[in-house]
Amino acid sequence: MASKTLHIALVGNPNSGKSSLFNAFTGLNQHVGNFPGVTVDKKTGIFSLEDNLQAELIDLPGTYSLYPRRADEWVAYKVLMGADPEIKADLIVLVADASNLKRNLLFCSQIIDLKIPVVMALTMNDLAAKKDIKIDISGLEADLGIPVVAVNPRKNKGLSELKKVISKMQPEATTKLRDFMDTSSLAPEAVAKVRQAFPEWSDYACIHQLINHEELLNKSQDHIVLNNIVAEYNFNTTKTQAEEIMQRYTRIRQIMQKNVLETGPLEKKLFTEKLDNILMHKTWGYLILFSVLFLLFQSIFWLATYPMDGIEWSFAALAGWLSSNLPEVWWSNLLINGFVAGLSGILVFVPQIMILFGLITILEDTGYMARISFLSDKLMRKVGLNGKSVMPMISSFACAVPAIMGARNIENKKERLLTILVTPLMSCSARLPVYTILIALVIEEKYYLGFLSLQGLVMMALYLLGTIMALLVSYVMKFFINIKEKSFFILELPMYRAPRWKNAGITMIEKARIFVTDAGKVIMVISLLLWFLSSFGPGNRIENTEIKYSALIASNPAAADSLQKQLSTEKLANSYAGLLGKSIEPAISPLGYDWKIGIALITSFAAREVFVGTMATLYSVDEEDDQSLREKLQAATHANGEKVYTLATGLSLMVFYVLAMQCMSTLAVVKRETKSWKWPTIQLIYMTVLAYGMSWLVYTIFS
Repeated sequence: MASKTLHIALVGNPNSGKSSLFNAFTGLNQHVGNFPGVTVDKKTGIFSLEDNLQAELIDLPGTYSLYPRRADEWVAYKVLMGADPEIKADLIVLVADASNLKRNLLFCSQIIDLKIPVVMALTMNDLAAKKDIKIDISGLEADLGIPVVAVNPRKNKGLSELKKVISKMQPEATTKLRDFMDTSSLAPEAVAKVRQAFPEWSDYACIHQLINHEELLNKSQDHIVLNNIVAEYNFNTTKTQAEEIMQRYTRIRQIMQKNVLETGPLEKKLFTEKLDNILMHKTWGYLILFSVLFLLFQSIFWLATYPMDGIEWSFAALAGWLSSNLPEVWWSNLLINGFVAGLSGILVFVPQIMILFGLITILEDTGYMARISFLSDKLMRKVGLNGKSVMPMISSFACAVPAIMGARNIENKKERLLTILVTPLMSCSARLPVYTILIALVIEEKYYLGFLSLQGLVMMALYLLGTIMALLVSYVMKFFINIKEKSFFILELPMYRAPRWKNAGITMIEKARIFVTDAGKVIMVISLLLWFLSSFGPGNRIENTEIKYSALIASNPAAADSLQKQLSTEKLANSYAGLLGKSIEPAISPLGYDWKIGIALITSFAAREVFVGTMATLYSVDEEDDQSLREKLQAATHANGEKVYTLATGLSLMVFYVLAMQCMSTLAVVKRETKSWKWPTIQLIYMTVLAYGMSWLVYTIFS
């Protein structure tokens, strides 16, 4: 018997425990955008309810009411109003914070009046108990007319009961649903007229269609009908909303008085408030923030060293074994120098990417990430941003694409645009492989005080450079973007909680999978293409080079090894890749780069992390197979015998990758978010000029 799928929308106020419930239900069985932590777009996951019934859970952005102000709130609003063509929810699971029930009941009451089947999942019950808040759940159910289930997704409590309640719900039985309040009384004549034209809508849905039909409906004929009703009955949006909210809170107060017992004003001071006095202190708060970020970047190097060394050694050994045991034909060359070299350039950096995402998830889980926004608001305003800009900027340490989409949370248009324009300057995880290989090449493995890694300090300096440049660029650009709009910074601080290690583990695995499958596909395709471009050349250049060196080796067998290396180098120089690199070498030589680095700069426009795969392929074609990539790069020399990767060149290249816009995906999402090619073009030009100028300066200073 075929199983039935129930489509469930998961909604709730921000910081109500919605993401915890989503992860507890779906686990690894999720379809998640490649961004850490914060919900911006729709997320979906599958879980089983009973034998022949499975549920598709749609996690919608957090919102406080059915009156959206931000772009992400419109996502949830359109689904609830049935205006999203891709998602039709059979029922709603509303997550409500038991420790702040009054605020959560406003949103809940609005959904009830839409006549959509809804179940309330009551979270934060342990926190409510600490506040001496006692809730009569059966009384709350009776007054609201909906099922209410107490859950603790962090400890998997109440989930089985919630599943049973969901299984028993009848999505089609909307006629049995009770009104929370008489919404038709807000505009009786207008609502009656709308019901005549659209009998499938509830009274409350009619109110919302009168307010927002331009955004909710597609047919121009429907707009005409509703505009005529608005004009005929002089429908006043502001007055209607104000009256509705007052009536709802009057009823909510009655329900709270009847079903919720709270302590008086002498309520004890909670652990969260005491901790905030330290972590958000005007002096200590910033020192603690700096220390947290310092430990974050030290940990990335320290924890990832051993698995990275193991992966690197394994691939070097595999390449050496294959070259010793396979015949010297084109397909073995492709396998070793194309496929294996490309795969090593992907997998060697998975440990660092997993650690970075895991640590960021833990910071979000504990509630500290929101405190960073508050601490940063004063500084952000001086450069034209606000505290909410910090979340996208920190998220872009993982990936700029979802971080730019996360800027939808910023209500002010100018601050949102500035955030989008400077967010790519923050060092994303795609830059991490580039930093890692270059730091290992030119920065010695040295420790201060026995535990402070010099390499970790350089890594942190690169991240700080991107952050400082983002702030400076925003400060300059705020004078050129003429958008006049008042700015407000309102953000609710979540309670401090212990991190959910399972959630961090799920995120680490998911992000590693995305890196390997998404970025890995690009790296692999480019690695194989580069093998071809590096192995073949126009005309008879390669063949003539082989003939030349065959004669030299035959006449001087004692120098065969040295001549064989020269042959490899000259063949690469005469290949398609070599000729391309040579053509741009004059433009990049002032930065200390050779033609091989030039090839990597071009290919990494597809994705920054392709730099490492490119170098792996180029040097696999050129050098011995049983060496690691790091050893090959360390041994690389110019024609005059000087080392390619000096301190000056390495630092110049690091700075270039900190500041350059080398990500087509980011440009595409900026175009989508700004609805214009103007801003991504400006972004590409200013970041390229900035990267070139700063890299030249660094190379000149350290040469």
